[in-house]
Amino acid sequence: MSSTVKTRKTARLLAWGDAVCIVLFAIIGLQSHGEPVSLSGIVRNALPILLVWWLIAPFLRTYTRPTWQNLLYTWAIAVSTGVWLRFMVLQKSFDTGYLVFWTVALGATLVLLLAWRGLAILLLRRQQARA
Repeated sequence: MSSTVKTRKTARLLAWGDAVCIVLFAIIGLQSHGEPVSLSGIVRNALPILLVWWLIAPFLRTYTRPTWQNLLYTWAIAVSTGVWLRFMVLQKSFDTGYLVFWTVALGATLVLLLAWRGLAILLLRRQQARA
């Protein structure tokens, strides 16, 4: 298998895993607030972050050069802007509730993304060792 194919497969794997982490954040948030886990709830909470993530990831080379630094830049910008976008679309006020949600979103998504990327590194290294 060529290096380009491996790179693309790795990029796809990381991108899907990152998206799953953001969706998982939305699901955990819905459950922790006693809301039903529904498609509309997931879309309302995850889509703004995912949209920003997918818009900036190519510019930050999140998947063509998957470093911790690029991941952290993407995470900080996408989650912060996505939370802001969510509040704008839902016409919520930018008060203490916004700051609390923003802080929780940053912390929770960071934990999920770091755990996923750490697992991905282990899996990819194991796969490379077999090849």
